[in-house]
Amino acid sequence: MPVKHVFEYAVLRVVPRVEREEFLNVGVVVYCRGLNFLQVRYQLPAERLRAFAGENFDLEEVLERLRAFERICRGRAEGGPIGQLGLAERFRWLTATRSTVLQCSAVHPGLCEDGELLLARLFAQLVA
Repeated sequence: MPVKHVFEYAVLRVVPRVEREEFLNVGVVVYCRGLNFLQVRYQLPAERLRAFAGENFDLEEVLERLRAFERICRGRAEGGPIGQLGLAERFRWLTATRSTVLQCSAVHPGLCEDGELLLARLFAQLVA
């Protein structure tokens, strides 16, 4: 019987106007201590975001913030000071509540056997 590990995930959301609390899901970040796994997957649908947020919406700014999530997940020096922290600390920092154009949902737990497969499944269900 395969070993199941506790995991946590959050959905990445673009919130063009924070005061309206409207959002579009663009990614998922998954953390699993038992698998030593922390990864993010995202998709930035430019046309859909422009229709949702307006023609003047800065897609490049959001893309750079998503790239920062990737760098922090990978760790090492390229992730800056946050990237030097342990996996759990990095996940907590990434999923902390913030009032910016890129926000995370509440953190949700579960059990998994394979982090990569889980990330693909969650991305397909919640974003794609």
